[in-house]
Amino acid sequence: MTSAILSSRPHKYRAEPTIVDGIRFASKKEAKRYGELLLMMKARKITELEVQPWFPIKVNGEPICIYVADFRYCDKYLGVIVEDVKGVRTPLYKLKKKLVEAQYGIKIVEV
Repeated sequence: MTSAILSSRPHKYRAEPTIVDGIRFASKKEAKRYGELLLMMKARKITELEVQPWFPIKVNGEPICIYVADFRYCDKYLGVIVEDVKGVRTPLYKLKKKLVEAQYGIKIVEV
């Protein structure tokens, strides 16, 4: 697993965008979690790892916005897990999280 830092301009929350396996992650923390999940897949603890899955948010059938989680995978004991690696929980994130959880009947796990 190799990583490279993108852009010289600092992120407003000090997150450093990082590329691993050709995938752009918003932070080093998120890239590190990806590595952990890959190890869990190799150990067959999880399957079906998806990176940055999209969840369209609709109200009364009207598209409002899209929530992009960090990861979705299947845990052999817990079922489907949707994860978001968080440093700062912004008001917009909190709102989108609540809307996605209500619309899709899921619980987003914050790491």
